[in-house]
Amino acid sequence: MQLANPNLLKTQNYINGEWRDGASTLEVRDPANGDLLAQVADGSAADTEAAVAAASAAFPAWKSKTAGERAAVLKRWYQLIMDNVDDLARILTLEQGKPLAEAKGEIAYGASFIEWFAEECRRAYGQTIPTHNPAMRLSTIRQPVGVVTCITPWNFPNAMITRKAAPALAAGCTVVIKPAVETPLSALALCQLAEEAGLPAGTINMVVGSDAPAIGKVLTEDDRVAKFTFTGSTAVGKLLMAQCASGVKKMSMELGGNAPFIVFDDADLDTAVASCIATKMRNAGQTCVSTNRIYVHEAVHDAFVAKLRTAIEALQVGHGCDDSVSVGPLIHRRAADRVQGLVQDAVEAGASVELGGEYLPHGENYFAPTLITGVNDGMRIAQEEIFGPLAPVQKFTDEDDVIRRANATPYGLAAYVMSENIRRANRVVEALEYGMVACNTGVFSTAVAPFGGCKESGIGREGGVEGMAEFYETKYCCFGA
Repeated sequence: MQLANPNLLKTQNYINGEWRDGASTLEVRDPANGDLLAQVADGSAADTEAAVAAASAAFPAWKSKTAGERAAVLKRWYQLIMDNVDDLARILTLEQGKPLAEAKGEIAYGASFIEWFAEECRRAYGQTIPTHNPAMRLSTIRQPVGVVTCITPWNFPNAMITRKAAPALAAGCTVVIKPAVETPLSALALCQLAEEAGLPAGTINMVVGSDAPAIGKVLTEDDRVAKFTFTGSTAVGKLLMAQCASGVKKMSMELGGNAPFIVFDDADLDTAVASCIATKMRNAGQTCVSTNRIYVHEAVHDAFVAKLRTAIEALQVGHGCDDSVSVGPLIHRRAADRVQGLVQDAVEAGASVELGGEYLPHGENYFAPTLITGVNDGMRIAQEEIFGPLAPVQKFTDEDDVIRRANATPYGLAAYVMSENIRRANRVVEALEYGMVACNTGVFSTAVAPFGGCKESGIGREGGVEGMAEFYETKYCCFGA
């Protein structure tokens, strides 16, 4: 792997300010062609315990620093990330598969959380409370929760780390991170830059490991851990929540989604199609907020489908390092096989493949951007999170009906509304049972606003002032006469 800054290619775990080997190694391969990129240390539960011990030991000194001192270190980390954006994006594309332009966007997006929370930690205000008793003085202060542990996914291997670690570190917490084994190089590169920025030993620790159950048990059950945060599937999230319950740990969970994309008959169809492509095909559909169910009013259904087909046909599929490519491979063959299974199930139930619906000869992990019509709510494709470049369209006739259908899911992460009628847009946005709703856009996530879901899509928020609050305990102080 050719990098301008070869120090970014790290293959050891990072514990207590030291780079450590594991008892064995893991292979990291390019999902686009299967090329071996690196052999990375395979950490264990014992390594994780050492990381938690380091974080616990480092916590008193880190929390005692002023907000300004912590902010200065975080801003150096932010600047180092931006100075190395090209190398970080190349690492990300090679191990994850997304196009280089998307990878650069993720690096900048991930860095924005560090910058935002470096500034926000200066505003951890408490309150002076009007007293109930003249002989007493009442107030609140905010204090860091303690050691924070994180498990992050492969689809955004840079940003899902910074979105958790930045507010934790800014608040005065110390962190232990387990990144996905598919994409550890992006995570380890962040630790290298954090070290260069001056984060003290033990404040940030990282353990890559294949024994997820054993490592997860330490991260969720160790008595020294105060808070656990996870991004991943709802099924795994439920298991980790149960483990956290044994120690009554604070939790943040960003879990699965089943996002509806509703196109009303008064929508601007060009805006609707562009927004749909942005949310559906970004990262080959492998995002938790990706459009999953496309509901189109019957009056504009055919026109929308025709425009969407044209937009999908224009997508270029291939290796993410090729500047002409807009859609890369899926993360592994199992992911491609799952998408194929959803297509097959839909067709057997009466849906029609308008475009794609097949593996591509580029490599074993490639699946064609696909458009399907004639979908109904009973199909697997409408019930399960797709996580692939597959756009399933179904018709609706009236506002109340589509709201009911859009809400008829245990998930509640993100939803999209396309309408030029401001009254309708307001009604529908408020009626949808989701943590985030975007109107007339397909991209909405930002460091300055809260990200998270309701129902079985998660607990807590990342980003914005709400994201900072997740890493504080509010202490009530009562002073007698």
